[in-house]
Amino acid sequence: MSAPSDSVRLAAIGDLHVTEDSGRRYHDLFAEISEKADILALCGDLTNFGKISEAESLAEDLRACTIPMVGVLGNHDYECGQEEEVVRILRQAGVTILDDQAVVINDVGFAGVKGFVGGFGRGELGAFGEKAIKAFVEEAQEEARKLENGLRSLRTDRAVAVLHYAPVADTVLGEPEEIYPFLGSSRLADAVDRFENVKAVVHGHAHRGRYEGRTRRGIPVFNCAQFVVESQFARPYALLDI
Repeated sequence: MSAPSDSVRLAAIGDLHVTEDSGRRYHDLFAEISEKADILALCGDLTNFGKISEAESLAEDLRACTIPMVGVLGNHDYECGQEEEVVRILRQAGVTILDDQAVVINDVGFAGVKGFVGGFGRGELGAFGEKAIKAFVEEAQEEARKLENGLRSLRTDRAVAVLHYAPVADTVLGEPEEIYPFLGSSRLADAVDRFENVKAVVHGHAHRGRYEGRTRRGIPVFNCAQFVVESQFARPYALLDI
């Protein structure tokens, strides 16, 4: 992305998958990011199983980060049903979890949600048939509604959407086609495209996907799963000028 003179440099990383025995795996990385960026966005799957001990391990490493942090949870962070405790621990470590709130930092607005599955474009699952299918689609619609509401609350000239699941098919290319519907939902992109002030979308989840894509309206989307970014830049985090 081109860098305007008053740009804010955003670092974004997803899919840390911190385990109980990760030690201080990310401590030095967060210190490095603090030297290179103004804000850090964490794009979900921050823990491997959503355990309290994993969140505490990550929180220890996050203390090396000296810049503002925003983030969302990923599907792995829900695995143990302790997501509320994971959120509490991360907030105590200084991370603004965006699911229920938007925030403005350095005149840039941030809104975000985990997102959900459902597919893209013509392959998007519709709410027809069994109750289970309708409930499935309702979850995807609810995540998109929360994202839209968060973005609508922002009055900044520049905004960033932070997700875990992908909003476009572009950034899941490279994954097996059979699992595309489980990697994200176009409903998230539809929500983003309603706002002219959104300058970028960052997400994770698709470990073998592609780094960059665009929404239908042309808003840049970046897959910031650390495995994707590492192959692109030989470092596990993206740097974007907003």
